[in-house]
Amino acid sequence: SHAPIQKGFWMVISFCNRTHCLDFVALVPSATMEFGNDLRDARFIKRLNRFSALVEIDGSETTVHVPNSGRMAELFVAGQIIHLTPVVKEHRKTAYDLVLVDLGHSLCSTDSRLPPYLIQEAFIEHKLNQFEEYDTLRREVPLEESRIDLALSGSKGICYVETKSVTLVQEGIALFPDSPTERGWKHIRSLVKALEFGHRSVVIFVVQRPDAHVFSINDAADPQFSQGLRNAMGRGLEVYAYKCEVNTQSVALDSQILFKL
Repeated sequence: SHAPIQKGFWMVISFCNRTHCLDFVALVPSATMEFGNDLRDARFIKRLNRFSALVEIDGSETTVHVPNSGRMAELFVAGQIIHLTPVVKEHRKTAYDLVLVDLGHSLCSTDSRLPPYLIQEAFIEHKLNQFEEYDTLRREVPLEESRIDLALSGSKGICYVETKSVTLVQEGIALFPDSPTERGWKHIRSLVKALEFGHRSVVIFVVQRPDAHVFSINDAADPQFSQGLRNAMGRGLEVYAYKCEVNTQSVALDSQILFKL
């Protein structure tokens, strides 16, 4: 189990009152995950399975880990410029993670592990006004048939927060999912149970690229998830979407974007 993360009083900054904070909720300038200076440029060759791909580095082919089970067919195109980060770990079969795809006009982060950390950091730094009534955070919390990314606690009770990584953007519209997601549907069912127990439930879609202005549900990819999410919203599930600023130094939670049903 993970120990609760407590907001430190040193993090409480009186930069605005409650009224003015309503305008600030869309900006999250310091919730950032940094890569350091070890990124390697490469070219994508082909996806081998859900979690590995064949790439070319300095003229040699090598297998790398793909930290995302989504299809990402629009990103993983033969010849595409990508960026890798080295990972040294005992018993690991690959030396790199595929973390960025160069879209030409911008970069897209492919690491589906990042969103809960970005939201966690933003929460601790008081950058998410919708969660200001909570002061304690726990990670990977069991709930019914799932493990939910975050559980926030405070004087008003418990708020369960599940994050979802989004990489598909079409004409400025971010879409989730990009393929059928039984796991995502299971999370929605568990969050609805939390609502029935009297708790608050939230899904945050984190678009890991900067070129999205609107978020929408991808009905064509998974009708069951799409309808399930809409039904859950009708029962009180809250949904938010944020886009990210992405460069070769870091991925940062940026601004809240419109959610369009």
